[in-house]
Amino acid sequence: MDLFKLDGKVAIVTGAGRGIGRSIAKGLAEAGAHIVICSRTEKELLELKSEIDDAGGSSTVMTCDVTDEENIQQVVDDTVKEFGSIDILVNNAGITKKAPALDYDLDDFKRIIDVNLTSVFVFAQKVGRVMAKQQSGSIINISSIASVQAVTGSIPYTASKGAVAMITRTLAVEWAKYNIRVNAIAPAYIETPLVEEVKKTRTGFAEAVAKRTPMGRMGRPDEMAGAAIFLAGEASSYMTGETLFLDGGWKAYGL
Repeated sequence: MDLFKLDGKVAIVTGAGRGIGRSIAKGLAEAGAHIVICSRTEKELLELKSEIDDAGGSSTVMTCDVTDEENIQQVVDDTVKEFGSIDILVNNAGITKKAPALDYDLDDFKRIIDVNLTSVFVFAQKVGRVMAKQQSGSIINISSIASVQAVTGSIPYTASKGAVAMITRTLAVEWAKYNIRVNAIAPAYIETPLVEEVKKTRTGFAEAVAKRTPMGRMGRPDEMAGAAIFLAGEASSYMTGETLFLDGGWKAYGL
C-alpha cells in the first residue's frame, strides 16, 4: 500500500471548489499530500479546506481564474515559495454550455475553450517548468468521454476535451526525459453541479444516460478520487501518456 501513499507531496488541484475537483482534492489529502486548492470562489474553497483539515489532512486556499495567465503564474510562484516544490498538478477546471452547433455563440465557444483547453496547457507549462528543474512530477488532466465520442449540443466541450487528450499525450512524450508523467482521467456523466444544470434543461436526460450506461447509472464524484491517487503516485510510476476512462462501461458499449 506504500505505492499509494503521497506523504510529503505537494499537489495543486484546479476547479477544486466542487464536483470532481473537490473529491479529488479530498482523496489526495487523505493519501497524505498537501493540497493547494484553487478555484474562483473562495467560499467553496474555505468550506473544502475545513473538511480536509477536520479529516486530518493539510490544505491551502488560493483563488485562481484559470483564464488569467498572470493569476496562474502567481499560484505556481506562491506554491513553490511556501512549499519548495510542486509534485502533482490536477487540471480539473471546466465548464460547458448546451446549444446546437448552428446557433452556438462564438463568445461562449471561446470562453469554454479558454477554460477547458488553454488553461490546461498554461497551467501544465508553468508547473512543468518547476517539475523539470525537480526532475520529477505527475500531471493529471481531466478529460471526458466526450474526447472520443460525439455529444450533441456541446461542440466546444467535445473539441476541448479531445484536445486535452492530445495535450496529455504530447506533453507525456516531450517531458518523459524530465521524469514528468502526464496522464488523464476521462469520466462519462458524473453527478456534478455541471451535470445538474444540464438535467434541469433537458427532460429525460438522466434516464437516457442511465439507459445508455452498462452500469445503469451516472458516476459519483468520489469515484474519481481513486484513479487520481493512482496516477499521482508511485503505483503508476511506469505509466504516462494514457487516459483512464471512468465511464461505467460507456466507451465499451456498442449496439
